[in-house]
Amino acid sequence: MADSSATTPAAPAEQLANLHLDEVTGEHISKSELKKRQKQRQKEAEKAAKAAAAPPKATSSKPKNAAGGEEDLNPNQYYEIRTRQVNELLKNPETNPYPHKFQVDYDDFKFVEEFGSLKTGETLPEKELRIAGRIYNIRTAGSKLIFYDIRTSADTKSIGTRMQVVCQAQLAKEGGVPFEKQHAHLRRGDIIGIVGFPGRTNPKNLKEGEQGELSVFATEVQLLSPCLHMLPSVRYPFADAEQRARMRYLDMLWNDRSRETLWQRSRMVRYIRDFFHERRFIEVETPMMHAIAGGATALPFVTHHNDLDMDMFMRVAPELFLKKMIVGQFGKVFEMGKNFRNEGIDLTHNPEFTSIEFYWAYADVYDLMSITEELVSSLVKELTGSYKTKFTNQHGETYDVNWEAPWRRVEMIPALEEATGEKFPPYDQLHTDETNAFLQKVCKKMNVECPPPLTNARMIDKLTGEFIEETCINPTFILEHPQMMSPLAKYHRSKNGLCERFEAFVCKKEIANAYTELNNPFDQRLRFEEQARQKDQGDDEAQLVDESFLNALEYGLPPTGGWGLGIDRLAMFLTDNYSIREVLAFPFLREEKTAHKEKFAAEVVDVQPLPVEEVPRK
Repeated sequence: MADSSATTPAAPAEQLANLHLDEVTGEHISKSELKKRQKQRQKEAEKAAKAAAAPPKATSSKPKNAAGGEEDLNPNQYYEIRTRQVNELLKNPETNPYPHKFQVDYDDFKFVEEFGSLKTGETLPEKELRIAGRIYNIRTAGSKLIFYDIRTSADTKSIGTRMQVVCQAQLAKEGGVPFEKQHAHLRRGDIIGIVGFPGRTNPKNLKEGEQGELSVFATEVQLLSPCLHMLPSVRYPFADAEQRARMRYLDMLWNDRSRETLWQRSRMVRYIRDFFHERRFIEVETPMMHAIAGGATALPFVTHHNDLDMDMFMRVAPELFLKKMIVGQFGKVFEMGKNFRNEGIDLTHNPEFTSIEFYWAYADVYDLMSITEELVSSLVKELTGSYKTKFTNQHGETYDVNWEAPWRRVEMIPALEEATGEKFPPYDQLHTDETNAFLQKVCKKMNVECPPPLTNARMIDKLTGEFIEETCINPTFILEHPQMMSPLAKYHRSKNGLCERFEAFVCKKEIANAYTELNNPFDQRLRFEEQARQKDQGDDEAQLVDESFLNALEYGLPPTGGWGLGIDRLAMFLTDNYSIREVLAFPFLREEKTAHKEKFAAEVVDVQPLPVEEVPRK
């Protein structure tokens, strides 16, 4: 069927020139239609504002704070009305909605433990509690009884506590702010301070065997910070992934799962730090900007130092600096921090990411496998209570993962021979031109496309991704990489042409990389020069020769094991999130292009800017 839109003639230029943009809908309409819509919206806004400001009718069961009519507003209308209300409060020092301080003296985490034994209708007026939280729901039963559902803030113990606050006019503190004034301006999303006491409600319709809800009975409620925007609701949900990423603060505020994911990540980071501290590793910090991008095979970000007038690279890995510290007589060091790689963005990659690397003098790759199993399996047990977790990928496939040691171990080249049915060249010939031709033939046979440049290292890596990594659901070590794939790893002690290296995979994705470190400065120089040749062939990710690091090696690097683990990637698996965005507080996003910009609160109420001190000209 032909596309009917193709037969619609384009509007003449003069016709478009006579149309006007409706900024609410984005349509181009006639001037008369635009005026008609604007008048209608103005009437609706005035009606809603009048309803919100008017006192309740005598027959109404809603108190003055019920915000009559606000449920009919759209988010923009609500924002304008709410902004003006808050601005009015600011004009009177006695109603300032942004006080400097509210003293919180009670640990809400203990609330259920300390007062859960209270019986229905029982209260403890002598036990004063001072807590604060954000209002998520308001319910009323007449003008003298209000219920607030609040949540306190997350800390190291929990993602925040849900609590019910009961406000009765007869409980209001004598001589304080009148009950109605305390509650008249409170809305969903507001942050409030509560002074009250614990107790259980005693509802009339309680069924046999049920108890009233454990609550805080308020004697005083104070507005600490108003929310100017309408919180999400059934009518105006907040579920779009792109919107959630751009308004991450609202996502954390509204979605318990988002807040819990970041909370679990924090627990994970703390556990890992404690694990290494307990084993006498020293945490260190190394530079973020380097004159040479080294330490990993990756494309760096370039920045510029104005004073020195030189280009510098944001670090892709801290490896070379940490090994210099081992040379400098530090036997066990680790660093947890940011790395930056100017590569693609997808479900598992972000240009800015967090990793942890450690270097351990007098250890080798086999010690590193043992400590990896010990760290990760105990971490999973601590965070989840079990060695077994579930992970669901973007296609809806759910994997049952058993993190318990020992982990499966797979030798790379023999596994590729089995998968492809081809006998690979001897290990010490894997870097040659003849092997390059062989690998191109294997890739063609197996229908594996490898983007150029077609170096031996890139083709073997691509084949490994297709035929070995795809089998790694439970934690698996892929071992014994060819030397040309690992320019910083030490050669294998018994298999010439390979090196002592492993990569750890879970659910088909890499989480860790480690090897016995190359400490021979002569060999290291040759490896760097091979990387330089690969860069000349067009591999932008290959490393350059780092003379400073080579000079450090000449002072003597002891036999050392080096290890790196991706914090973001591991957090994804332990919180069951297939997108890296979910485990980052503020993920990298493309520039947002919007046709219409919402007014700021200061513009809505016409707040005049403070005078700016002029900077004298030289």
